[in-house]
Amino acid sequence: MTFIKITEQDSLYSDLEQKTVRQILDDINQEDQKVALAVQKTIPQVEKLVSEIVPRMQQGGRIFYMGAGTSGRLGVLDASEIPPTFGMPNTLVIGLIAGGETALRNPVENAEDDTARGWEELQAHHITPKDTVIGIAASGTTPYVIGAMRQARRHGILTGCITSNPGSPMAAEADIAIEMVVGPEYVTGSSRMKSGTGQKMILNMITTTVMIKLGRVKGNKMVNMQLSNQKLVDRGTRMLVDELGLPYDQANALLLLHGSVKKAVEAYRKPGATASS
Repeated sequence: MTFIKITEQDSLYSDLEQKTVRQILDDINQEDQKVALAVQKTIPQVEKLVSEIVPRMQQGGRIFYMGAGTSGRLGVLDASEIPPTFGMPNTLVIGLIAGGETALRNPVENAEDDTARGWEELQAHHITPKDTVIGIAASGTTPYVIGAMRQARRHGILTGCITSNPGSPMAAEADIAIEMVVGPEYVTGSSRMKSGTGQKMILNMITTTVMIKLGRVKGNKMVNMQLSNQKLVDRGTRMLVDELGLPYDQANALLLLHGSVKKAVEAYRKPGATASS
């Protein structure tokens, strides 16, 4: 397959600076509507990747996201949302970005061009064949990511990737490549736009599905979420009201006693338990 950088192709729109605010907003929205359809076409590959990840994580494996710039930040964002949403340790889904913590807010010169650094960072986390490495790069050409994926694959570690360019060098290093073709960006080459939106959608799909299959959701509720603020305490209390038929105050006390909806339900339904246990 010939490698064509669709992400660098000229925008379908021109003379942007001459447009009204409404025209710009309508144009961007029009382009954004293409993203969900592009993501839909990748579902078979996402399914393959998730189906490989779940049994690995059941055996103690982890997910490592790797990227640079916007792609790296989105990986870190998705990883950081797993503990509060699903009550999992922050060591199970890990986001690595070229340039480290500094690169989350500021560009780090040449960080993404280091082909060895990514694998060094994975080794620092004592990566094993139970783990999964997912490269994220709209271009599919980021050396930091490609180098890490190449070494991971050589060591028998499952590799996946999310890219907006079919037939990329990054996809060549992936056991399962997710190629989300969203087309040229509204501002030529600005892959923080449609590509970034699509990446976030796919990351949501991967981790949410994995967590559901790992038993971190019951029915449609986040029964393992961390009670880190009053809004989440209230949400958890209302879950218990619905699930157990308790008055709000009693459900609230039960939740605070046990620390999660799941533990509160299990304790309440344990034979011999009382409403205040």
